[in-house]
Amino acid sequence: MEQKKKKNRRGTFIALILIIIAASIFYYFFSIYRGLDGLNKGVNHSPLTTISAAHETPVKAPEWLGTEPVNILLMGVDARGIQKGEVPRSDSMMVISMDPVRKHIHVFSILRDTYTDIPGYDKNRINTAITHGPDTAMKAASELLGIPVQFYVYTDFQGFIKLVDAIGGVDFYVEKDMHYESAADHHEYDINLKQGNQHFDGKTALQYVRFRHDALSDYSRTERQRQFTKALADKLKTTTSIMKLPSILDQISPYIDTNLTVSDMWNLASVGYQSTMKGSEQIPPMKLLKETYVGRAAVLDISNRQALKQFVQDTITSDNPDTGKDANASAKSENPL
Repeated sequence: MEQKKKKNRRGTFIALILIIIAASIFYYFFSIYRGLDGLNKGVNHSPLTTISAAHETPVKAPEWLGTEPVNILLMGVDARGIQKGEVPRSDSMMVISMDPVRKHIHVFSILRDTYTDIPGYDKNRINTAITHGPDTAMKAASELLGIPVQFYVYTDFQGFIKLVDAIGGVDFYVEKDMHYESAADHHEYDINLKQGNQHFDGKTALQYVRFRHDALSDYSRTERQRQFTKALADKLKTTTSIMKLPSILDQISPYIDTNLTVSDMWNLASVGYQSTMKGSEQIPPMKLLKETYVGRAAVLDISNRQALKQFVQDTITSDNPDTGKDANASAKSENPL
């Protein structure tokens, strides 16, 4: 009888443990769902609502089946000095191209002064596209690169800082000393980094990806942004970050907007985890870039727009991650800036 009671108690204890584990798993995935759902602000809560309502009819994001290639426009904006209801120009623009079948990822960083068609608004620097709404920005990036851009993710300085802090920072090698002071910002966004291995928190990471006060200005800055994006993605794929995902999403949610659904984000996260970064390129590449003026404004034009589209296609379809980099390096030696 006593032995039977012990067995019953042991069975009850095991059942309680299983219930606790099941409840924890449920809470973990429910928290992730809630966090992902909060990233898509919808029409009423998006920071882009005012501009979208004034300038464009929002287009519903396409249904992604999880097998065809997908291209996502990442836009980081500098919201300093912007009044409520205004949308700042994008400070950085990247297109993440993912092939779920080949499990390849390519990153294209678009130079913000690239002079191109802004659908419905004539030609201008591409960083102005977002001021007409996210759909216009996606169309402009799609037209420039020659690939369909289906989704966007929009954030500002604070969203970037919160993301890096939420994952516990990123270990990164700084290739040279970087120093810049801005009294206009009351020195809040001064840059002061030393060469060598660093552990970046959000603020120091922002300093690194913003620095452009050297001979190559935005050309070297976009390269640094691509390199840091890879390091950030690698950190997000670690077991520690995955376990902290509900907390990470909770911290960054107020600063991010996207047209991705929870289902899209979940599928893309799965693809990203299994995929390999095959290359990262500057757009336009140096061999197709042409510095010129429109009126008195300095802009970056493209010598051959069809060749640019072909360059993007060749980069995406190539299995050699160094193809595009070799082309850029060759162009730099022929046309130094």
